[in-house]
Amino acid sequence: MRGLGIPPLLEAVLQLLPLDTYVESPAAVMELVPSDKKRGLQTPVWGTYQSILSGAGCGGALATVERFAFYERAKKAFAVVATGETALYGNLILRKGVLALDAP
Repeated sequence: MRGLGIPPLLEAVLQLLPLDTYVESPAAVMELVPSDKKRGLQTPVWGTYQSILSGAGCGGALATVERFAFYERAKKAFAVVATGETALYGNLILRKGVLALDAP
């Protein structure tokens, strides 16, 4: 999705794809590496993600996953969407929930 950042895509995805309600954190970001923590790097995009998730009724805070564990999770993902997101530490993993049938 060239040129499209994650926030508008996340809003669209959450309209169609419910997140897992049986886990503490159905959304995860990559934890800052020690050198970025040490220099106090800020990740404002995480607040944007949290706001979008909360607005869509997705409870729980974003999980932070160690860098190489994040890569391993990403390798096992069902789908990967490449966006034009440029924010540092802007990668996001979502855990899909149950797709309920609409009641008549």
